[in-house]
Amino acid sequence: MTQGRDRERRRGPAEPDDDRYDDEEEEYVEPLSAVEAAREGLRVIAALTDRDVQGTTSLEATSDGWRVGVEVIEDHRVPASTDLLGLYEVDLDVEGELLGYRRVRRYPRGKGEVG
Repeated sequence: MTQGRDRERRRGPAEPDDDRYDDEEEEYVEPLSAVEAAREGLRVIAALTDRDVQGTTSLEATSDGWRVGVEVIEDHRVPASTDLLGLYEVDLDVEGELLGYRRVRRYPRGKGEVG
């Protein structure tokens, strides 16, 4: 389970006719909402890169869970308007566990998407 989050768990009774489930109960974990996925994407990138995150730039539901776009300050410069930023994509499963991440691009602040 992902650290720092309290997810609601629901337990159901085991099937009485199937011996495989005699001592086990099924566990259901409530899937992440869009807001929770965005927050978790920010937290994961901050922890993995040890850099300051600017915010979430995109959020997309996938077949495995969520893909979150996160903008990160790659290099602090003076003045701040010349900072170097990076755009990362974070893939999370439906419970918020990390599936993978990658840096998509780097660019100077103020030189984001064109067109």
